[in-house]
Amino acid sequence: MPRPCRAARRGPALAFALLALAAVGGCGGTAPSAPAAPPAHIAAGSAAPAPAPASTARAAAPLPASEPVRVRIPAAGVDASPVLRLGLEADGTVEVPSVADGDKIGWYTKGVTPGQTGPAVLIGHFDTARGPAVLKDVSKVRTGDEITVSRADGSSAVFRVRELEQVDKSRFPTAKVYGNTTRPELRVITCGGEITAGHRPDNIILYADLVG
Repeated sequence: MPRPCRAARRGPALAFALLALAAVGGCGGTAPSAPAAPPAHIAAGSAAPAPAPASTARAAAPLPASEPVRVRIPAAGVDASPVLRLGLEADGTVEVPSVADGDKIGWYTKGVTPGQTGPAVLIGHFDTARGPAVLKDVSKVRTGDEITVSRADGSSAVFRVRELEQVDKSRFPTAKVYGNTTRPELRVITCGGEITAGHRPDNIILYADLVG
């Protein structure tokens, strides 16, 4: 996925692509463990990839393709730049930032750029073996909070968080996260749950809609 992308098309090609995607891994460390259960405001997920709830935010017009260069999530104290480019590992799983890039957020390049129609996906660590990472305060995010993505063309895409979800990586809602949408949306993915065998067993997913 090194190419800046369009929204994925529906049909067999999309179905095949979704089969290759899996939960985001790679988080783990010696930092104090997060609770095994999600915080009260983060919904626990299920195995079935349910459709996203209807948004109450006023939809904004889609933007042309332009790669992300900076991500700000004020509620979580995030101001990350530059943005890494992530693709797929050899086994078909989604690439994550390296341990050395624990303070950075990556953009999944096989998806759309933030602001285009479709689900743009950003990925960052909760923690690593080196300690807390860029999304260490993700639990402070609430629905209604804003995420601003600055783009290479000088524009900014502003998203409003609609839903927060914590799911076991073995039940990752692939279609819900990566499947087609009819409007510009954003996913921010990190790890969560109590450390087990050196890794966190869950993913925390923020779902957000373009509002400006």
